[in-house]
Amino acid sequence: MSHSKPTVLIVEDEGYIRRVLEAVLHAGGYRVLSVQNGAAARAGISAYMPDLLLLDLGLPDMDGIALLKELRGWSRLPVIVVSARSTERDKILALDCGADDYITKPFSSPELLARMRAVLRRNAAAASPEDVYCVGDFKIDFVKRIVTVGGEPVRLTQVEYRIVELIARQPGNVLTYRQIIHHVWGPYADVDNNRILRVNMSNIRRKIERDSMSPQYILTEIGVGYRMAEKA
Repeated sequence: MSHSKPTVLIVEDEGYIRRVLEAVLHAGGYRVLSVQNGAAARAGISAYMPDLLLLDLGLPDMDGIALLKELRGWSRLPVIVVSARSTERDKILALDCGADDYITKPFSSPELLARMRAVLRRNAAAASPEDVYCVGDFKIDFVKRIVTVGGEPVRLTQVEYRIVELIARQPGNVLTYRQIIHHVWGPYADVDNNRILRVNMSNIRRKIERDSMSPQYILTEIGVGYRMAEKA
């Protein structure tokens, strides 16, 4: 993954507000995706692996709090609630259920962007007890989300990067197919069908390994899962 633009998923059913958020985020240098309801949010989180979620609470198919609770059951994806609900009780409930921040409508663009930057900084710091993983010519900068081989950047998709990062956080430890699928694609993925993981791993190895048939970095435990080579 060589781009440094964080991807933000907007979950907002009001068309005008959604377009405003899209414009503000594009101008702020973010990659932007948007959906209108909870079901589409579930699919978007699994498919696109965003770096941040902007969540409205009044969704047409479910309450945003329910989606937040569900998400916190399997993911630490940063979430900022952007809602017209302005009571202290609503804010406390959202924060207690796992929201990283809460901003009420109407909001100012500079304040929203500042809060997003703060949440992303906090999340990067919390997730990176070690900032860099390096073995041989292969290197991951967890803070910048950059993967290099021999000093050259490697372009990974969002999903590919999440797989590599997950395994590299525990070098030497075997992660089973089921564990990886659950952590990357979420609770709605078919953990007994690892074809999607095998396809992504094949693409990853083609990009990072000198010989994808004889990998040096991400090793296969046949019938079990994958492990990252330990640091020298």
